[in-house]
Amino acid sequence: MSASGKLASLRLPPLPTVGELIKLYKLRAEKQLSQNFLLDLRLTDKIVRQAGSLRDAHVCEVGPGPGGLTRSILNAGVMDLLVVEKDSRFIPGLKLLSEAAPGRLRIVHGDILTYRMDRGFPVDISKPWEGDPPNLHVIGNLPFNVSTPLIIKWMENIANRTGPFAYGRTRLTLTFQKEVAERLTASTGSKQRSRLSIMAQYLCTVHNCFTIPGRAFVPKPKVDVGVVHLTPLVQPQIQQPFRLVERVVRNIFQFRRKHCHKGVEKLFPAACRIELTQEMMQKADVDPTLRPTELTIPQIRDLVNAYAHICSIEPSLLSYEFREELRMKHLARQGNTPVDTFMDTPTSPLQPC
Repeated sequence: MSASGKLASLRLPPLPTVGELIKLYKLRAEKQLSQNFLLDLRLTDKIVRQAGSLRDAHVCEVGPGPGGLTRSILNAGVMDLLVVEKDSRFIPGLKLLSEAAPGRLRIVHGDILTYRMDRGFPVDISKPWEGDPPNLHVIGNLPFNVSTPLIIKWMENIANRTGPFAYGRTRLTLTFQKEVAERLTASTGSKQRSRLSIMAQYLCTVHNCFTIPGRAFVPKPKVDVGVVHLTPLVQPQIQQPFRLVERVVRNIFQFRRKHCHKGVEKLFPAACRIELTQEMMQKADVDPTLRPTELTIPQIRDLVNAYAHICSIEPSLLSYEFREELRMKHLARQGNTPVDTFMDTPTSPLQPC
């Protein structure tokens, strides 16, 4: 059989439309779950094409809902599609699709934030990290309320080569609120440059594929939606543990409109704040008057390396949290915390550096 003939044989048989299934199973999007259905199969096909060729591929779809994107993935000729759906209302419609694609669609009723994707696929599809990506893709029309925590979780998985990245440099094709998509892909100096920009781009090649107008969804969200494709880099641009990178980046961007040294200062207790901030900025050779949005990833890398060096000399700094210090001070002022308890806390500014 020719390749085109094989692909045609894998296409789904005639089925009720997604809209008809929604009516059949009396489904409606739950506002508290940030659900928005994409019913136009031309658009779901377009999303799937951003992933590249899916012929004989393994795919995990996140939050398939009524199955519009699921149909497009199956019609692309995948060998194996695993869908992870938290909402039990959608399971009957997904089972109908599974029956129409025998042996190719597996359904997991669970939460993608806790699902062990590293156990979801055969080990033999793995590829060495330094080689080509495995024939495994993660695709999803993500609910807005989980998109940011989920992408941060996956960034940590990339850094540690766990979860979907236990198989190699698994590619991601995902939808986000347009603003989040712009943050993920924002360049140095742009208004959308953020913590998310750095955390994604130091680990991945990130491409903003196209924008879907909100009116294409049911119900119509107040914002447009961006489709983003991410491919993990062979070597991350910052060679430090993920949590250390995230800590420095989070502090720098908490004062995004001020000079970057303001955020760096909050990495250190008050007793040694000025001294260690100056040391860190000088060691990294970064202009302290740059705004966080103006910092390049190499500059962030140098700041993280400088912070790591300082912490290697004084490991107790790793447990310091500026916001916790503020909270303890506030409690002390309110009379809810004994003074001696506050003095003994690891985050106290009175602790030696």
